[in-house]
Amino acid sequence: MVPIQMVDLKRQYSKIKPQVDAAIQEVLESAAFINGAPVQQFAKELEQYLGSKHVINCANGTDALQIAMMALGLEPGDEVITPSFTFIATAEVIALLRLKPVFVDIDPRTYCIDPQAIEKAITPKTKAIVPVHLYGHSADMEAIMDIANRHKLYVIEDNAQAIGSHYTTKNGLTKKAGTFGHIGCTSFFPSKNLGCYGDGGAIFTDDDAIAAKIRMVANHGQSQRYYHDTVGVNSRLDTMQAVVLRIKLQLLDEYITARRAVAHAYTSAFAGIPQIIAPYEAPNQLHVYHQYTMQLDGADRNELQAFLQEKQVPSMIYYPVPAHRQKMFEGMTDLNQHLPVTDALTGKVISLPIHTEMDQDQLSHIITSVQSFLN
Repeated sequence: MVPIQMVDLKRQYSKIKPQVDAAIQEVLESAAFINGAPVQQFAKELEQYLGSKHVINCANGTDALQIAMMALGLEPGDEVITPSFTFIATAEVIALLRLKPVFVDIDPRTYCIDPQAIEKAITPKTKAIVPVHLYGHSADMEAIMDIANRHKLYVIEDNAQAIGSHYTTKNGLTKKAGTFGHIGCTSFFPSKNLGCYGDGGAIFTDDDAIAAKIRMVANHGQSQRYYHDTVGVNSRLDTMQAVVLRIKLQLLDEYITARRAVAHAYTSAFAGIPQIIAPYEAPNQLHVYHQYTMQLDGADRNELQAFLQEKQVPSMIYYPVPAHRQKMFEGMTDLNQHLPVTDALTGKVISLPIHTEMDQDQLSHIITSVQSFLN
């Protein structure tokens, strides 16, 4: 059996090696390493895939969030509501811009921000909401946009883990995750569902004025060369990464199908184990399973993780310490804030390997290992 990885990028690369190698060779021969034609070609192709009017590439997903907030003109002291149960980058950029992160609780089924908790947290200083589409499942964007519209708040979607997911509203409108809010942001970190071979990110919006501001902020604040109208940053996707992403974008739906097959095999196999609460799939959404994250109820997570390690099965805890418990936010927010769902889940969740190249032998070994520990 091939050794099991959380994400097997080597085997994924082996299947697209001829196309990737040829595309990278073309970049080397052109010497157009920055802003080569593939960068804009990829942006156009991603616009078509997402159904978004504007896609602006940038250097990474963290930059995408920072640029989005800068483009909206948020000012120091403005409050931004976001979940605490997420990778730290979401809240980190809020603090970096001297905004105030307001952490709220999540839905225990989807692991995404709870719209009712958002409503309760709004104050006169609230200016934006940053929902995170965690593990590949979209937040309840219809409810979130209703709240945002009523309170005149911006919505920036953190779509780093759910690109390709879609959401159907009550009136039957289906849209991709990341395209409901004023701005969507994503990461192309190698392990993402759509990942490059380095760092990369993108920002998307349907608003022409916001798009123009995003382009300025991402390019040193200039609308034309050497004329700097606003304070900006230097954040761009390089040509080498763009050619890889163009190839993998054509395969994204295929990759999603493969991930969903693994996830459904897990869920089916664990259905009779009372200590496991499998990931939830809302009926109006497509879960793209960036991670297969289940909850343990009545089983020791550390013991399971150690047992799996003995069986050469990797696993991960995403995320053991929520943002509202992190020392970096001391003085900005109440580190003793009680978010009962978030606090409970940090002690219960565990993620199993899931990727596009998993074979039946690997899958069976993982399932049998988990079953043997819990039965």
